[in-house]
Amino acid sequence: MRLTIVGVRIIDSWPIGVAMRGSFDRRGFLRVSGVAGLATAGVAAGSGMASAGAVPGPADDGVTGGRFAVRHRIVRTNGIDMHVAEAGRGPVVLLLHGFPEFWYSWRHQLPVLAAAGFRAVAPDLRGYGRTDAPKVAGGYSLRDNLADLTGLLDALGVRGAAVVGHDQGATVAWAGAQLYPERFPVVVSLGVPYPGRLPLPITQYMRQTNPGMFNVVVYFQRQGVAEAQLDADVDRTLRMTLFALSGDAPADLVPRWLMRTPEGSGYLDPLPDPGRPSHWSHWLGDAEFGHYVREFGRTGFAGAIRRYRSLDFDWSDLPEIGTLKVGQPALYVTGDRDSAYVFNKDLDPMRAMVPGLRDVVVLRGCGHWTQQERARQVNGRLVRFLRSEYAGGVPHG
Repeated sequence: MRLTIVGVRIIDSWPIGVAMRGSFDRRGFLRVSGVAGLATAGVAAGSGMASAGAVPGPADDGVTGGRFAVRHRIVRTNGIDMHVAEAGRGPVVLLLHGFPEFWYSWRHQLPVLAAAGFRAVAPDLRGYGRTDAPKVAGGYSLRDNLADLTGLLDALGVRGAAVVGHDQGATVAWAGAQLYPERFPVVVSLGVPYPGRLPLPITQYMRQTNPGMFNVVVYFQRQGVAEAQLDADVDRTLRMTLFALSGDAPADLVPRWLMRTPEGSGYLDPLPDPGRPSHWSHWLGDAEFGHYVREFGRTGFAGAIRRYRSLDFDWSDLPEIGTLKVGQPALYVTGDRDSAYVFNKDLDPMRAMVPGLRDVVVLRGCGHWTQQERARQVNGRLVRFLRSEYAGGVPHG
Protein backbone atom coordinates (compact mmCIF):
# COMPACT_ATOMS: atom_id res chain seq x y z
CA MET A 1 0.00 0.00 0.00
CA ARG A 2 1.31 3.48 -0.85
CA LEU A 3 0.10 6.80 0.44
CA THR A 4 1.31 10.31 -0.36
CA ILE A 5 1.49 12.77 2.52
CA VAL A 6 3.28 16.12 2.21
CA GLY A 7 5.45 14.87 -0.62
CA VAL A 8 6.39 11.69 1.22
CA ARG A 9 5.61 8.24 -0.17
CA ILE A 10 5.24 5.69 2.60
CA ILE A 11 6.85 2.41 1.61
CA ASP A 12 6.64 0.12 4.61
CA SER A 13 6.71 -0.08 8.38
CA TRP A 14 7.49 -2.79 10.89
CA PRO A 15 8.50 -3.23 14.54
CA ILE A 16 12.05 -2.37 15.42
CA GLY A 17 13.77 -3.91 18.40
CA VAL A 18 15.20 -2.02 21.32
CA ALA A 19 17.72 -4.72 22.23
CA MET A 20 21.35 -3.73 21.76
CA ARG A 21 23.65 -6.21 20.53
CA GLY A 22 45.06 30.38 10.24
CA SER A 23 48.36 28.44 9.92
CA PHE A 24 48.37 24.76 9.24
CA ASP A 25 50.92 22.14 10.14
CA ARG A 26 50.73 18.57 8.89
CA ARG A 27 49.49 16.98 12.11
CA GLY A 28 47.15 19.91 12.68
CA PHE A 29 45.33 19.27 9.42
CA LEU A 30 42.77 16.97 10.97
CA ARG A 31 41.28 19.65 13.13
CA VAL A 32 40.86 22.00 10.19
CA SER A 33 40.06 19.68 7.32
CA GLY A 34 36.67 19.68 5.68
CA VAL A 35 36.70 15.91 5.15
CA ALA A 36 35.77 13.09 7.46
CA GLY A 37 37.08 9.78 8.71
CA LEU A 38 39.38 8.05 6.24
CA ALA A 39 40.08 11.20 4.30
CA THR A 40 41.08 13.34 7.24
CA ALA A 41 43.28 10.65 8.73
CA GLY A 42 45.10 10.19 5.47
CA VAL A 43 45.76 13.88 5.05
CA ALA A 44 46.93 14.36 8.59
CA ALA A 45 49.35 11.56 7.91
CA GLY A 46 50.85 12.93 5.05
CA SER A 47 24.33 3.66 -10.53
CA GLY A 48 21.36 5.78 -9.83
CA MET A 49 18.31 4.69 -7.84
CA ALA A 50 15.23 6.66 -8.88
CA SER A 51 12.74 4.08 -7.67
CA ALA A 52 11.88 3.02 -4.17
CA GLY A 53 12.42 -0.59 -5.18
CA ALA A 54 12.05 -3.29 -2.57
CA VAL A 55 12.76 -1.68 0.77
CA PRO A 56 13.96 -4.36 3.19
CA GLY A 57 11.05 -5.95 5.01
CA PRO A 58 10.57 -7.51 8.43
CA ALA A 59 12.07 -10.83 7.44
CA ASP A 60 15.46 -9.41 6.47
CA ASP A 61 15.62 -6.22 8.48
CA GLY A 62 17.74 -7.66 11.29
CA VAL A 63 16.25 -5.33 13.92
CA THR A 64 12.70 -6.61 14.26
CA GLY A 65 10.80 -6.91 17.51
CA GLY A 66 10.02 -4.45 20.27
CA ARG A 67 7.50 -1.65 20.69
CA PHE A 68 8.59 0.88 18.11
CA ALA A 69 8.07 0.79 14.36
CA VAL A 70 10.56 1.91 11.74
CA ARG A 71 8.79 3.55 8.83
CA HIS A 72 10.50 3.60 5.45
CA ARG A 73 9.60 6.44 3.10
CA ILE A 74 10.69 7.97 -0.17
CA VAL A 75 10.84 11.76 0.05
CA ARG A 76 11.10 14.01 -2.99
CA THR A 77 13.67 16.67 -2.14
CA ASN A 78 15.97 18.93 -4.14
CA GLY A 79 15.21 17.06 -7.37
CA ILE A 80 15.99 13.57 -6.07
CA ASP A 81 14.14 10.73 -4.36
CA MET A 82 15.57 10.22 -0.88
CA HIS A 83 14.94 7.10 1.19
CA VAL A 84 14.51 7.66 4.92
CA ALA A 85 13.96 5.34 7.87
CA GLU A 86 12.28 6.84 10.90
CA ALA A 87 10.92 5.84 14.27
CA GLY A 88 9.02 7.60 17.02
CA ARG A 89 7.11 10.85 17.43
CA GLY A 90 8.27 14.20 18.75
CA PRO A 91 11.07 16.66 17.94
CA VAL A 92 12.98 15.52 14.85
CA VAL A 93 16.53 14.19 15.16
CA LEU A 94 18.33 13.71 11.82
CA LEU A 95 20.90 10.90 11.76
CA LEU A 96 23.48 11.28 8.97
CA HIS A 97 25.69 8.30 8.09
CA GLY A 98 29.20 8.19 6.64
CA PHE A 99 31.24 6.04 4.24
CA PRO A 100 30.64 3.20 3.54
CA GLU A 101 27.32 3.11 5.36
CA PHE A 102 23.60 3.80 4.91
CA TRP A 103 20.61 4.28 7.22
CA TYR A 104 21.19 0.86 8.80
CA SER A 105 24.26 2.10 10.68
CA TRP A 106 21.77 3.87 13.01
CA ARG A 107 19.79 0.70 13.77
CA HIS A 108 20.73 0.91 17.46
CA GLN A 109 19.79 4.59 17.80
CA LEU A 110 16.40 4.65 16.04
CA PRO A 111 14.43 2.70 18.69
CA VAL A 112 16.19 4.30 21.64
CA LEU A 113 15.54 7.85 20.43
CA ALA A 114 11.96 6.89 19.69
CA ALA A 115 11.54 5.54 23.23
CA ALA A 116 13.00 8.78 24.58
CA GLY A 117 10.28 10.84 22.87
CA PHE A 118 12.02 11.91 19.68
CA ARG A 119 11.28 11.36 16.00
CA ALA A 120 14.50 9.81 14.72
CA VAL A 121 14.98 10.15 10.95
CA ALA A 122 17.88 8.36 9.23
CA PRO A 123 18.15 9.10 5.49
CA ASP A 124 20.31 7.38 2.92
CA LEU A 125 22.40 10.33 1.71
CA ARG A 126 22.56 10.92 -2.03
CA GLY A 127 24.55 8.19 -3.74
CA TYR A 128 23.82 5.64 -1.01
CA GLY A 129 21.25 2.93 -0.44
CA ARG A 130 17.78 3.59 -1.82
CA THR A 131 18.36 7.28 -2.46
CA ASP A 132 19.05 8.51 -5.99
CA ALA A 133 22.67 8.45 -7.15
CA PRO A 134 23.29 11.15 -9.81
CA LYS A 135 25.75 9.99 -12.44
CA VAL A 136 28.04 13.03 -12.35
CA ALA A 137 30.39 13.97 -9.52
CA GLY A 138 29.13 17.55 -9.71
CA GLY A 139 25.86 16.38 -8.23
CA TYR A 140 27.44 15.50 -4.87
CA SER A 141 28.57 18.87 -3.55
CA LEU A 142 28.14 19.97 0.02
CA ARG A 143 25.60 22.51 -1.22
CA ASP A 144 23.57 19.69 -2.81
CA ASN A 145 23.69 17.58 0.35
CA LEU A 146 22.52 20.49 2.49
CA ALA A 147 19.69 21.27 0.06
CA ASP A 148 18.64 17.61 0.27
CA LEU A 149 18.35 17.90 4.04
CA THR A 150 16.55 21.23 4.21
CA GLY A 151 14.15 19.90 1.57
CA LEU A 152 13.69 16.78 3.69
CA LEU A 153 12.74 18.93 6.68
CA ASP A 154 10.24 20.79 4.51
CA ALA A 155 8.72 17.53 3.28
CA LEU A 156 8.43 16.25 6.83
CA GLY A 157 6.68 19.47 7.82
CA VAL A 158 9.23 20.75 10.35
CA ARG A 159 11.23 23.93 10.48
CA GLY A 160 14.28 22.55 12.25
CA ALA A 161 15.88 19.40 13.61
CA ALA A 162 18.74 18.33 15.81
CA VAL A 163 21.39 16.87 13.52
CA VAL A 164 23.67 13.97 14.44
CA GLY A 165 26.42 13.12 11.97
CA HIS A 166 29.04 10.40 11.69
CA ASP A 167 32.09 10.56 9.37
CA GLN A 168 30.99 12.30 6.14
CA GLY A 169 27.62 12.87 7.76
CA ALA A 170 29.39 14.81 10.52
CA THR A 171 31.02 17.08 7.94
CA VAL A 172 27.58 17.81 6.49
CA ALA A 173 26.18 18.34 9.99
CA TRP A 174 28.88 20.87 10.90
CA ALA A 175 28.30 22.74 7.64
CA GLY A 176 24.53 22.81 8.19
CA ALA A 177 25.03 24.13 11.71
CA GLN A 178 27.20 26.95 10.34
CA LEU A 179 25.05 27.99 7.38
CA TYR A 180 21.55 27.24 8.68
CA PRO A 181 21.56 27.54 12.48
CA GLU A 182 17.81 28.07 12.53
CA ARG A 183 17.23 24.79 10.72
CA PHE A 184 19.86 22.82 12.65
CA PRO A 185 19.63 24.32 16.14
CA VAL A 186 21.44 21.43 17.85
CA VAL A 187 24.41 19.45 16.49
CA VAL A 188 26.16 16.23 17.50
CA SER A 189 29.32 14.99 15.78
CA LEU A 190 30.64 11.45 16.05
CA GLY A 191 34.35 11.24 15.32
CA VAL A 192 34.94 14.37 13.26
CA PRO A 193 35.83 17.59 15.13
CA TYR A 194 34.71 20.95 13.78
CA PRO A 195 36.49 21.16 10.39
CA GLY A 196 38.18 24.49 9.74
CA ARG A 197 38.97 25.85 6.30
CA LEU A 198 42.11 24.68 4.47
CA PRO A 199 44.48 27.11 2.75
CA LEU A 200 44.20 25.08 -0.50
CA PRO A 201 41.68 22.70 -2.10
CA ILE A 202 42.00 19.39 -0.36
CA THR A 203 43.62 17.31 -3.10
CA GLN A 204 46.29 19.99 -3.59
CA TYR A 205 46.86 20.16 0.13
CA MET A 206 47.22 16.40 0.37
CA ARG A 207 49.79 16.20 -2.39
CA GLN A 208 51.73 19.07 -0.84
CA THR A 209 51.80 17.77 2.73
CA ASN A 210 52.39 14.06 2.10
CA PRO A 211 54.01 13.73 -1.32
CA GLY A 212 54.53 10.32 -2.79
CA MET A 213 52.19 8.59 -0.38
CA PHE A 214 48.79 6.96 -0.79
CA ASN A 215 45.74 8.93 0.23
CA VAL A 216 42.12 7.86 0.08
CA VAL A 217 40.75 11.12 -1.34
CA VAL A 218 43.45 11.36 -4.02
CA TYR A 219 42.91 7.70 -4.94
CA PHE A 220 39.17 8.26 -5.25
CA GLN A 221 39.72 11.03 -7.83
CA ARG A 222 40.71 8.46 -10.47
CA GLN A 223 37.40 7.72 -12.14
CA GLY A 224 36.73 4.06 -12.70
CA VAL A 225 39.79 2.86 -10.77
CA ALA A 226 38.39 2.97 -7.24
CA GLU A 227 34.98 1.71 -8.32
CA ALA A 228 36.54 -1.28 -10.07
CA GLN A 229 38.54 -2.36 -7.03
CA LEU A 230 35.80 -1.80 -4.44
CA ASP A 231 33.01 -3.32 -6.56
CA ALA A 232 35.00 -6.42 -7.56
CA ASP A 233 34.18 -8.19 -4.28
CA VAL A 234 31.78 -6.17 -2.14
CA ASP A 235 31.90 -8.62 0.77
CA ARG A 236 35.70 -8.42 0.88
CA THR A 237 35.76 -4.61 0.55
CA LEU A 238 33.34 -4.14 3.42
CA ARG A 239 34.82 -6.64 5.84
CA MET A 240 38.34 -5.27 5.29
CA THR A 241 37.23 -1.64 5.66
CA LEU A 242 35.03 -2.22 8.69
CA PHE A 243 37.73 -4.22 10.45
CA ALA A 244 40.64 -1.90 9.63
CA LEU A 245 38.96 1.19 11.08
CA SER A 246 37.43 -0.53 14.09
CA GLY A 247 38.76 -0.79 17.61
CA ASP A 248 39.27 -4.52 16.95
CA ALA A 249 42.14 -3.96 14.51
CA PRO A 250 45.80 -3.69 15.56
CA ALA A 251 46.51 -0.15 16.73
CA ASP A 252 49.21 0.37 14.11
CA LEU A 253 47.14 -0.75 11.11
CA VAL A 254 45.52 2.57 10.19
CA PRO A 255 48.73 4.61 10.70
CA ARG A 256 50.60 2.17 8.44
CA TRP A 257 47.82 2.29 5.84
CA LEU A 258 47.38 6.05 5.79
CA MET A 259 50.89 7.25 6.62
CA ARG A 260 53.33 4.76 5.15
CA THR A 261 51.65 3.28 2.06
CA PRO A 262 53.35 4.42 -1.16
CA GLU A 263 51.42 6.28 -3.84
CA GLY A 264 50.13 3.90 -6.49
CA SER A 265 48.69 1.44 -4.02
CA GLY A 266 45.08 0.43 -4.30
CA TYR A 267 42.64 1.13 -1.50
CA LEU A 268 42.53 -2.46 -0.27
CA ASP A 269 46.11 -3.52 -1.04
CA PRO A 270 47.64 -2.74 2.39
CA LEU A 271 44.72 -4.15 4.42
CA PRO A 272 44.41 -7.64 5.91
CA ASP A 273 41.34 -9.77 5.25
CA PRO A 274 39.95 -10.59 8.72
CA GLY A 275 37.18 -12.91 7.54
CA ARG A 276 33.56 -12.67 8.60
CA PRO A 277 32.75 -10.35 11.51
CA SER A 278 31.95 -13.29 13.77
CA HIS A 279 35.70 -13.99 13.75
CA TRP A 280 36.69 -10.60 15.12
CA SER A 281 33.75 -8.37 16.11
CA HIS A 282 31.69 -8.05 19.28
CA TRP A 283 29.52 -5.31 17.76
CA LEU A 284 28.73 -6.54 14.24
CA GLY A 285 27.15 -9.92 13.61
CA ASP A 286 27.35 -11.82 10.34
CA ALA A 287 23.64 -11.25 9.70
CA GLU A 288 24.01 -7.52 10.28
CA PHE A 289 27.05 -7.45 8.02
CA GLY A 290 24.96 -9.19 5.38
CA HIS A 291 22.71 -6.13 5.12
CA TYR A 292 25.73 -4.02 4.16
CA VAL A 293 26.85 -6.55 1.58
CA ARG A 294 23.42 -6.83 -0.02
CA GLU A 295 22.91 -3.07 -0.20
CA PHE A 296 26.32 -2.21 -1.64
CA GLY A 297 26.16 -5.30 -3.83
CA ARG A 298 23.04 -3.83 -5.36
CA THR A 299 24.28 -0.23 -5.73
CA GLY A 300 28.05 -0.57 -5.95
CA PHE A 301 30.31 2.12 -4.46
CA ALA A 302 30.20 4.63 -7.33
CA GLY A 303 27.70 7.01 -5.73
CA ALA A 304 29.57 6.99 -2.43
CA ILE A 305 32.90 7.66 -4.13
CA ARG A 306 31.52 10.59 -6.16
CA ARG A 307 31.09 12.61 -2.97
CA TYR A 308 34.89 12.64 -2.62
CA ARG A 309 35.19 14.08 -6.13
CA SER A 310 33.24 17.17 -5.09
CA LEU A 311 35.50 18.16 -2.22
CA ASP A 312 37.73 20.54 -4.17
CA PHE A 313 34.61 22.20 -5.59
CA ASP A 314 33.23 22.64 -2.07
CA TRP A 315 36.36 24.58 -1.12
CA SER A 316 35.69 27.23 -3.77
CA ASP A 317 31.89 27.02 -3.72
CA LEU A 318 31.39 27.58 0.02
CA PRO A 319 34.48 29.46 1.25
CA GLU A 320 32.73 30.48 4.46
CA ILE A 321 32.55 26.87 5.69
CA GLY A 322 35.15 26.36 8.38
CA THR A 323 35.27 30.05 9.30
CA LEU A 324 31.88 30.45 11.03
CA LYS A 325 31.38 29.75 14.70
CA VAL A 326 28.76 27.29 15.93
CA GLY A 327 26.94 28.86 18.86
CA GLN A 328 24.09 26.39 19.15
CA PRO A 329 24.33 23.48 21.62
CA ALA A 330 26.85 20.89 20.41
CA LEU A 331 28.18 17.52 21.54
CA TYR A 332 31.30 15.73 20.31
CA VAL A 333 31.74 11.97 20.81
CA THR A 334 34.68 9.95 19.48
CA GLY A 335 36.59 6.76 20.03
CA ASP A 336 40.20 6.92 21.17
CA ARG A 337 40.98 4.53 18.28
CA ASP A 338 39.05 6.53 15.67
CA SER A 339 41.19 7.59 12.71
CA ALA A 340 39.60 11.05 12.89
CA TYR A 341 40.92 11.43 16.46
CA VAL A 342 44.11 9.37 16.61
CA PHE A 343 46.06 11.78 14.41
CA ASN A 344 44.85 14.87 16.21
CA LYS A 345 43.95 14.90 19.88
CA ASP A 346 44.19 18.66 20.28
CA LEU A 347 40.55 19.76 20.36
CA ASP A 348 41.22 23.34 21.46
CA PRO A 349 40.60 24.72 17.94
CA MET A 350 37.14 23.11 17.97
CA ARG A 351 36.42 24.56 21.40
CA ALA A 352 37.33 28.01 20.08
CA MET A 353 35.07 27.71 17.02
CA VAL A 354 32.18 25.98 18.80
CA PRO A 355 31.28 28.16 21.79
CA GLY A 356 28.09 26.09 22.14
CA LEU A 357 30.10 22.90 22.80
CA ARG A 358 28.65 21.25 25.89
CA ASP A 359 30.83 18.17 26.21
CA VAL A 360 33.61 16.09 24.66
CA VAL A 361 33.34 12.33 25.14
CA VAL A 362 36.23 9.98 24.26
CA LEU A 363 35.30 6.30 24.37
CA ARG A 364 38.14 3.97 25.36
CA GLY A 365 38.93 1.20 22.88
CA CYS A 366 36.39 2.43 20.33
CA GLY A 367 37.31 2.76 16.67
CA HIS A 368 35.70 4.67 13.83
CA TRP A 369 32.24 3.06 13.85
CA THR A 370 31.21 4.90 17.00
CA GLN A 371 27.44 4.42 17.12
CA GLN A 372 27.79 0.72 16.34
CA GLU A 373 30.87 -0.20 18.39
CA ARG A 374 29.61 1.59 21.51
CA ALA A 375 25.88 1.71 20.93
CA ARG A 376 24.78 1.81 24.56
CA GLN A 377 27.24 4.52 25.54
CA VAL A 378 26.45 6.64 22.49
CA ASN A 379 22.72 6.23 23.06
CA GLY A 380 23.01 7.26 26.68
CA ARG A 381 24.99 10.38 25.80
CA LEU A 382 22.64 11.28 22.96
CA VAL A 383 19.48 10.96 25.01
CA ARG A 384 20.87 12.94 27.95
CA PHE A 385 22.17 15.69 25.69
CA LEU A 386 18.99 15.97 23.63
CA ARG A 387 16.74 15.95 26.70
CA SER A 388 18.87 18.68 28.23
CA GLU A 389 19.29 20.88 25.15
CA TYR A 390 16.42 20.02 22.82
CA ALA A 391 13.40 18.99 24.88
CA GLY A 392 10.26 20.09 23.07
CA GLY A 393 12.29 20.71 19.94
CA VAL A 394 13.56 24.05 21.25
CA PRO A 395 17.26 24.39 22.09
CA HIS A 396 17.96 25.44 25.64
CA GLY A 397 20.46 27.87 27.05
